[in-house]
Amino acid sequence: MDWVILVDAAKDFPNEDTPHKVITTKDYLARANLFRGSRPKIINLSRSFAYQSRGYYASLLAGARGHRVVPTVETMIDLGSRTLYAQALPELEDQLAKAVSNGDDREMPARLLVMFGITEDHRFDRFARLLFDWFRCPVLEVTIEPAGRAEIRKLAPVPINKLTAEELAFFHQALHDHTRREWRSKKATPTAPRYSFAVLHDPAEAMPPSNLASLKHWARIAEKLGVEVEPITRKDLARLAEFDALFIRETTSIDNHTYRFARRAVQEGMPVIDDPVSMIRCTNKVYLQELMTGNGIAVPPTIILAGNGDLERAADELGFPLVMKIPDSSFSRGVKKVDNHREMDQLARAWFKDTDLLLAQKFMPTEFDWRVGVLGGKPLFVCQYTMARKHWQIVKHQRNGKALEGGLRSMTIGEAPPEVIDIGLRSAQLIGSGLYGVDIKQTDDGFFVIEVNDNPNIEHGIEDAAEKDQVWIELTRWFVNRLER
Repeated sequence: MDWVILVDAAKDFPNEDTPHKVITTKDYLARANLFRGSRPKIINLSRSFAYQSRGYYASLLAGARGHRVVPTVETMIDLGSRTLYAQALPELEDQLAKAVSNGDDREMPARLLVMFGITEDHRFDRFARLLFDWFRCPVLEVTIEPAGRAEIRKLAPVPINKLTAEELAFFHQALHDHTRREWRSKKATPTAPRYSFAVLHDPAEAMPPSNLASLKHWARIAEKLGVEVEPITRKDLARLAEFDALFIRETTSIDNHTYRFARRAVQEGMPVIDDPVSMIRCTNKVYLQELMTGNGIAVPPTIILAGNGDLERAADELGFPLVMKIPDSSFSRGVKKVDNHREMDQLARAWFKDTDLLLAQKFMPTEFDWRVGVLGGKPLFVCQYTMARKHWQIVKHQRNGKALEGGLRSMTIGEAPPEVIDIGLRSAQLIGSGLYGVDIKQTDDGFFVIEVNDNPNIEHGIEDAAEKDQVWIELTRWFVNRLER
C-alpha cells in the first residue's frame, strides 16, 4: 500500500480520477484495522482542517496508527492562526520579493495557489517550494498585499471542492508529480530492507559528529537488522519523504538547513535525531543554564551578562581567570578564557555586537571531561576526553583554521562511576528522549554539567571503542522501535 487519499465525500475526488486508493474520512476513522501491518502515505483532502473537525481527527489518528499523513495536525494548527505561522512570514516574503525582482514581469499577484509546492506562475517556483517546506498542505492560498514591498496577509488551506475546473486540473498534475517524485525505486538486494534511513551529512565539514567511515560502519550493522542507511546532503530536502527516518550528522544550528531538515522530518511523522525541540534547547547555553539550575543539576557558578554593567559583578563573584561563552556555540568555538578586566572588556564589546546575552563562568581546570552518551533515556557510551596539549579545552582552534584535539579514553558503562552516569541521565532527560552527549567536569567539589549536546560525536573506534557495535545496534533499534510502535 502506497498512497491513500482521504475525502469527506466520494464526489470530492472520484476514485476513477486517480490511480491511488480513495476512501472517505468516515470510513478511515471507523476502521482502525484498515491498513494494519502497512504504513500508507495519507493525503488528507478533507473540506475542513478546523480543530476537532473530521479532517482534523483523520490526521490525528493517522499519526496514532503510524501512517504518514499530509497535512499533520501540527500543520493544521499552525495554519489556523496568523500568530502561529507568523515566524515563517519574513523568509517567505523575502522569497516573494526576489521572485519579482529577478525577472522582466515585476507585477505581484494578489493571490497565489500553491499545490504540493508547485504553482502555475513559474516566477514563484522557489517560493512555492519554500512554502511547502514550511507547511506541508496539499493546497494553500496565499493572499498578498502587492502595494510596496509584498506582504502576505493570509495563508489558508483550500478544500478541493472549492477549486475551479482549471485549478482542479492543475491539482491533478501537482498530485501526480508529488506522488511520483517522492517514492524512489529501491536497489535490488537479496532481501529487501524493512526500513530506509537517511543520514544528513556534509562531506566538506572539517569536524563532523560522525565521519563517513563511521557512517559506513553503521550501514553494515544496520543492514543486518533489516535497515538501509543512505547518506544525503543539504540538497536532498525534497527527497526526505522517501525515507523512514532521519539521523542528522552535521553540526546543528537553528538558523541553517539542519533545523529545516529536522522540522520537515517531524512534519512527515518520521523519527529524527536531532529533533527540532532538542536543537532549540541544546544550542543555547543560557537556556541550559536555567534548565539545569532550576532542576537541581550542579553546573559551574555562572553569571548571565546582559550588558557591560554585568562585567564588574562577574569579575567580583567569579574571579579571574574566568570563562566567557556565546550562548549559541559548538566544538569549543565561542568559548574563551580571560585573565583580567581588559581582556574581558574587549571580548564583551566584540561579542555583544552579535548577541544580547553572554555567559561568564567560573574557570574549573581539569585534566579531562567526562561525556555520557544518552539515547532514549539510557546510557549509550561513556568517554573521557583529555585536554588538547598545552590548552585548557578539549579542542584548540588555531589561527590557521586547524584544530588540535586532546586524547580519549572509552570505557564500558559498567566501568564508569555511577555518579557520572546518574548526572548524565538526569540532565539528558530534561531535554528529551533522543540522543545527547552530556559533558561533565569532575572536581574535588563534585560533578558539574558543562553542557548537553544534541548531536554528540559518535565515531567508529573512538566513542564505540568500549561498547563496540552495541552502540550502533542500540541506535538502529531506537529508530526501529519508534517506527513499529
